[in-house]
Amino acid sequence: MDVDAILDRRRLKRRLTFWRLAAVLAAVALVMVVARLYGPYDGAHVARLTIDGFIQEDPEREAAIRAAAADPDVRALLVRVNSPGGTTTGSEEVFHAIRHVAERKPVVAVIGTMGASGGYIVALAADHIVARETSTTGSIGVLFQTAEFSGLLEKLGVRSESLKSSPLKGEPSPLAPMSDEVREAMRAMVADSYDWFATLVQERRGFDDAQTRLVADGRIFTGRQARQNRLIDALGGEPTARHWLQAEHGIPLEMDTRELTWGDEEEQIAALLMHGLAGKLFSDKPLTLDGLISVWHPR
Repeated sequence: MDVDAILDRRRLKRRLTFWRLAAVLAAVALVMVVARLYGPYDGAHVARLTIDGFIQEDPEREAAIRAAAADPDVRALLVRVNSPGGTTTGSEEVFHAIRHVAERKPVVAVIGTMGASGGYIVALAADHIVARETSTTGSIGVLFQTAEFSGLLEKLGVRSESLKSSPLKGEPSPLAPMSDEVREAMRAMVADSYDWFATLVQERRGFDDAQTRLVADGRIFTGRQARQNRLIDALGGEPTARHWLQAEHGIPLEMDTRELTWGDEEEQIAALLMHGLAGKLFSDKPLTLDGLISVWHPR
């Protein structure tokens, strides 16, 4: 083996040693951060509830939120929302759990990139709502969608048959056109859910009927538009929310903020390590278009 090859091997070995050491140090630092944010903690603090992505029912999350109401160390609840919504029932579940906390302690919500539809239902549970100027919020309404493939099946020579106890059982079906009776039943269900949502907005934001009709037509709003229409209370982020807690409820700015967690502790730490280390350092995932984008090159 010549001298150059030996030198190259030594350089490669040094580089591998460096990157291995860097990976170990990064993992140790992340574990320390996780332990600080999510580990056992005694002392007065503000609990942070993060609602991110599609909202579904989660009994463990509901129990964790309700437990915060009885925890003497939790002085306030800060809800961070970055969600386009989800199931109406899942959002309702979170709403009532947060209101349970609000009966005992101050609650403030911060809308990030998006707090629309079910995400806005969650924010409505707070006593004070903050959003960024370019946040996407609103979308007050209920949506039911289905698809129907009978024409395609007919072209393929496939015919569907079913026996039902009543005309509306199993409807709407993707295997047959929607009848007027089915369409009216679905419309009534959507209207009832919408009435629940609109009434919630009216009661929580103190609107009259005219203002409710103005904002509850399904459109989305920027944070600035939402502020003008009184869907939110202030523009800003978490610091703005903490200043409100201090001004209105005497919660010091320097009081620690602790993440509210639920589920299996080992799974939480594993997920945090994966998302925090692998996700942040090595992910090749492109930016998503969940809200307004201000970027020169998305990839």
